[in-house]
Amino acid sequence: MSHAATATLIPLEAVDPGMIEAVLDRAFGADRHARTAYRIREGMDWLPGLSLAALDDHDMLVGTIQCWPIALQTKQGQVPLVMVGPVAVVPERQGEGFGVGLMSAMIAEDARLAASGGRALPQVLIGDADYYGRWGFSAALTGGWRCPGPFEQHRLLARGTALAAMPAVGMLGPWEG
Repeated sequence: MSHAATATLIPLEAVDPGMIEAVLDRAFGADRHARTAYRIREGMDWLPGLSLAALDDHDMLVGTIQCWPIALQTKQGQVPLVMVGPVAVVPERQGEGFGVGLMSAMIAEDARLAASGGRALPQVLIGDADYYGRWGFSAALTGGWRCPGPFEQHRLLARGTALAAMPAVGMLGPWEG
């Protein structure tokens, strides 16, 4: 990784939705809506407190992170989770630390919310364990979880203090609150 970029992190709700979509299209392609992650969170709005944007030294939007209310649907009912992602950085700025900064800030904000009496929900994402493992994400307890579309089981990662109490089997989907 090159020198760490200096970023200003702001709440995602302060960013024009069209600009967010443009960053996502540039990072993942216009066909990104076909991905399984979109099916898991279908119909949900991202969570304002945990969704952030990164601006570079010139106040240009270079990255975003979104978190979503989802659930593990089980025979006993639904168990709430937070889905992390996409973590998007525009291609020409990838590798400069913006993604790490966004993830670290989201994890810190989640811990702050939990410490102030909020409910700390386990977090789940579909991604690379080598990258996301630094924040405690692992596939160790997600082997019996399924997704509404194609996915690689070893890339279904989760973290959180309540993770051990989660059901071993279920289908990820939107939170039906």
